[in-house]
Amino acid sequence: MSAYEQLFRHVLYPAYETGLRRRRTLAWLAGYERDQWLAPEQIRALQLQRLQDLLRHCEQHVPWYRRRWRELGIAAADIRSLDDYARLPVLGKDEIREHFDEFKADGWHDHLLYKATGGSTGQPLRFGYTRESNERRTAVMWRGYGWAGARMGRRTLFLWGGAVGEPQRLHQLKERMYHAAFARRMLNSFHMTDANLGEYADAIDAYRPEVIVGYVGPLVRLAQWLLENRRTVARPASVLGAAEALHGFQRELIERAFGCPAYNTYGCREVMLIASECEHRHGLHVNADHLVVELHGAATPGDSGEVLLTDLSNYGMPLLRYANGDMATADTAACPCGRGLPLLAHVDGRRLDAIRTPDGRLLPGEFFPHMLKDVPGLRRFQLVQRRLDRLDLALVCDERFDDASMAWIRREVARVAGDRVALDCRIVDDIPLTPSGKLRVTVSTLAAPAE
Repeated sequence: MSAYEQLFRHVLYPAYETGLRRRRTLAWLAGYERDQWLAPEQIRALQLQRLQDLLRHCEQHVPWYRRRWRELGIAAADIRSLDDYARLPVLGKDEIREHFDEFKADGWHDHLLYKATGGSTGQPLRFGYTRESNERRTAVMWRGYGWAGARMGRRTLFLWGGAVGEPQRLHQLKERMYHAAFARRMLNSFHMTDANLGEYADAIDAYRPEVIVGYVGPLVRLAQWLLENRRTVARPASVLGAAEALHGFQRELIERAFGCPAYNTYGCREVMLIASECEHRHGLHVNADHLVVELHGAATPGDSGEVLLTDLSNYGMPLLRYANGDMATADTAACPCGRGLPLLAHVDGRRLDAIRTPDGRLLPGEFFPHMLKDVPGLRRFQLVQRRLDRLDLALVCDERFDDASMAWIRREVARVAGDRVALDCRIVDDIPLTPSGKLRVTVSTLAAPAE
């Protein structure tokens, strides 16, 4: 641990966070760092206790739950286990939009903080949260990122989405000072093109970060460029992928390019960090002492299920069993690290971006990146399903891509999707990122199937 890291952790950050901002982030962090070493059954008991406290609050103080539970004959006292909890209704985004004010707890209407999701489906979702839940989310983020070496005060470069529009000069100055104090350098991934990738490599060499944190898509794009140009950069101790699922072939590219381990994290804007890998990379540890994470519809641990989230500390606008649109798979094995937190084997992508076939099959969004990862000359791709009987595949290729590569793609897609699905392949110069800076490799615009 460097001298600055120790100074920041023990002096500068406490002075700023606890003294100046009057936030309890460090106290929550200390508690979460203790909780992680509890035995699995102790963590489950702690989680259930916190959930039951939240349920009683919802029954007494949140109009939506008070009304709906009365209609359904549900009482908070009836929820004695997570199996009981799983019988409560799943909460969707449309329901939140339609009854937004009813989800706010009595007395909290004028005291909430607000954010909105990026709206990749075309409909952003606004949601409220309390100051305490925000502090706890930050604490959980520091804990999870710390497992992969991204500790507070450690020299870190972020390959991240930048601000939209033109921030005022004073705001830019404050941002630079803030990031400098945190030993952070920010690179705007929104400006990345094939022509300027060398500038990003130069920036890494100039800053010499101990850790790189970035969106998976831009990290992979830069890693491919480094390998193809035989360019090396100052080697960090670790690279953390965020905002998108990190597929196995992408991890291998990043590790070869940067010469260090790459770690997977999983979060969403609604609750921040959900799960992350520790030093053993044996799966993603779920923050079960902070959240309830359910995989709805997964009959066995090896099945993919719909992610349902409950933030156990957001008493201002509680969202119980909230479906964020993602799919994930649990892992029942124990991690060698000894933490009692449960594991996700992997995150499988957005539920609505699974590809459907006319004969009723559902191909998870992760399937096509796995299938196409070894096609010679294929640099990037995006598969879009707008009709049940058609797939549109955009391909960014180099000179190694040939007729044999195209024939292989057509043959393999036909094999898994069936001969009733037409495949339209187009070679393009680039594939645009989403407004939030992500590359969605598999996209479905079909209406959700009936449950």
